[in-house]
Amino acid sequence: MSQQMLLLTVVSMWLFAGYFLAEATYYNHHMYNRYRAFNHHANMDNQLPPEVPVEMEALAPHPVYFSRTFYGIMFDAGSTGTRIHIYKFIQKDPVELPVLDNEMYHAVKPGLSAYADMPEVGGETIRQLLKVAKKTIPKEQWIQTPVVLKATAGLRLLPQEKAKTLLNEVKEIFDDSPFFVPNNSVTIMNGNNEGTITFLCLTYLRHLYAKTRKTIGILDLGGGSTQITFLPRLKKTVLTAPPDYIAKINMFNGTFELYTHSYLGNGLIAARLATLGALGADDINNITSVPLFLYFPGYKLCYQEIMQVVKGIVHQPFEVKGSSIFYAFSYYYDRAVESGLIDGSRGGTVEVRDFKKRAKEVCNKMTKYRPISPFLCMDMTYITCLLKEGFGFKDSTVLQLTKKVNNVETSWALGAIFDHFHNLNIH
Repeated sequence: MSQQMLLLTVVSMWLFAGYFLAEATYYNHHMYNRYRAFNHHANMDNQLPPEVPVEMEALAPHPVYFSRTFYGIMFDAGSTGTRIHIYKFIQKDPVELPVLDNEMYHAVKPGLSAYADMPEVGGETIRQLLKVAKKTIPKEQWIQTPVVLKATAGLRLLPQEKAKTLLNEVKEIFDDSPFFVPNNSVTIMNGNNEGTITFLCLTYLRHLYAKTRKTIGILDLGGGSTQITFLPRLKKTVLTAPPDYIAKINMFNGTFELYTHSYLGNGLIAARLATLGALGADDINNITSVPLFLYFPGYKLCYQEIMQVVKGIVHQPFEVKGSSIFYAFSYYYDRAVESGLIDGSRGGTVEVRDFKKRAKEVCNKMTKYRPISPFLCMDMTYITCLLKEGFGFKDSTVLQLTKKVNNVETSWALGAIFDHFHNLNIH
């Protein structure tokens, strides 16, 4: 199956389980949300008039012409920026599965965590991104479109009260919007959940298990944290893993055991701070002003310093020491592009040894790569060290680097919107 079919396959499989729950959500909450939106915005310019209740199509259970379009809005509040994903789904026949039609994606920097002492200013970035959603989604669909924000490592690193204040600000902005605001619509996502929801991608990868003995999984490298998730093939992997690294997922009439863990403080930007002994800084983005090439001339010295940040902290799953293929996202992809390891428009397939080889070249030829990024030596070395000394991958481990599949951003956000539809408490 081609890469371009990845997300469409994932969408189809997942929505088969979650679509009818989402439908029940919209019908069960339909009149309540119209009432809430109408009364809440009674004196606002963007007031939505009350709608006529939708009649069930009991007399035409099999219409000749059927097409339903629905949307979902997911905010990814990361450590280095806030991103809005607006997903459009189409179901062309009542007996067929909906498909993902397209995605509108927009991002702003810095992330919400940079506004820890200015929550109103941080909230304004959310308000501006909601304007993108209003322009993208037809007005008649607003009241039915769920809006959700999940924050990751940036807010997890903040003091609890400051993070709570930021989230409350976002929740007020959501409540003032014309979109459907579910319960728990604004939360800090547990680090392991970032990996768990990538199981949606693994449902596709499971089809490959019948054809290969290789372990297949997903790697994500953010600014504040890094995640690893895979579906173990060997029982020993489950037995030797720390208990909280194994997540049992009940789905598709079966129970699956996932190996998944998020390492807070081992994201790319946080690793810069840790390497320089500055992890206690309030703003993990402040490190970007430091010319790191002055601290670590050459690959060998840089590797030795980074080893102290990685060694002994990251658990080495038994199974990945064998033959495996991992899909790698986020900064894995970005730094591979900046260093010339892959083409930015197409992505590519590399081995762990390729990161190591390119890291050496970058560090030993900084005059060539310095204009691209003064941090490229440290970043490429950290990725190499994390993969080899941290997770324990072999030099020959294959990494499939990708950013978009079928014009859709490959991040946990798509899985999260499906997870939201599926786990609504509707019976």
